[in-house]
Amino acid sequence: MSENETKTSKRLISLDAFRGFTIAGMILVNTPGSWAYIFPPLRHAEWNGLTPTDLVFPFFLFIVGVSIVLAYTKRLKSMAPKSAMLRKIFFRTLILFALGVLLNLIGSNFESLRLPGVLQRISIVFLFCSLLFLYTNIRLQIWTAVVLLAGYYLLMIGVDVPGIGTGVLEPGQNLAAWIDSKVIPFSMWQGTWDPEGILSTLPAIGTGITGMLAGHVMISARDLKDKVILLLIAGFAAALLGEMWGWIFPINKNLWTSSYVLFTSGLATMTWAGLIWTMEVRDHKKWAHWGVVFGMNAITVYVLSSLLLLPFTHIPISQGKSLQTLYMQVLTDAGMMPELASMIWAILFVGLCFIPAWLLYRKRIFIKI
Repeated sequence: MSENETKTSKRLISLDAFRGFTIAGMILVNTPGSWAYIFPPLRHAEWNGLTPTDLVFPFFLFIVGVSIVLAYTKRLKSMAPKSAMLRKIFFRTLILFALGVLLNLIGSNFESLRLPGVLQRISIVFLFCSLLFLYTNIRLQIWTAVVLLAGYYLLMIGVDVPGIGTGVLEPGQNLAAWIDSKVIPFSMWQGTWDPEGILSTLPAIGTGITGMLAGHVMISARDLKDKVILLLIAGFAAALLGEMWGWIFPINKNLWTSSYVLFTSGLATMTWAGLIWTMEVRDHKKWAHWGVVFGMNAITVYVLSSLLLLPFTHIPISQGKSLQTLYMQVLTDAGMMPELASMIWAILFVGLCFIPAWLLYRKRIFIKI
């Protein structure tokens, strides 16, 4: 085995750190001290356009794609039976989807239950990308991504939507929203449409495939430095193409537009390439250890974050107010900028979530959800 093959056969700490940074970012933007006071970079774009917050979810789906290639390549080389792998894939998909629904049910009831969600979309992308990897080659995977992104674009701009028209891409007034309103039962995030709806999951699978393509680069026989260069070039090209496509099909997270897929996947590719260079090539890893701690139990920590938040937001402490509400009141009354107080709360909560992540990591307990 060559020196390069030895390096790439080892666990990529850079990927664990990337996953951990992404989950920490997801928790950060999901838990402000007050939703009324958020710095612009920490809130989603209202519709078209992009903020740093809009990078979190596609980055995670990109990482899912990379992880599929790295994990299942090793299992296929070990001659593990595909039947056993398929059972685990379907079981993991069901667990992730069910966890997402259960989290949506917290503080709600069955009448207002929301079936779509973050974990649900992750589960579907994981399922389709896993099956695609096991039963197709890289050429067919590329063509699948092309068909998904081009097909989604043609559907969104070319189908005449009843009562709306053709090519309309406004909130609740587009093909994806119309399908959601006809098919999704119970409640949706925005009433008449959902950002994790049915049709927009197709290009989200495309995001997962872009991660798979980056994974293929990493398992290739190239030198590690050449892999980093190739990832940087490919990432820049994808981001540029996404920006250009955005001129006619706007970059939009809620619709998960094809331009959004290419632009965010390009940024994700370049970000990971930078981490590979820093952590794998230059061997500077200590600074990112906290990211690795988060990343080794990413989904577990994400689920725990939703549960840990409940006592701070739903249990009255004084005068019927929760600890979160009292915190915001005390700091803003003392003269602190509300947005700053809100951000500090989110940072402190990320620190709180680090505690169970660190305990699990220290005991070498890695929960594969």
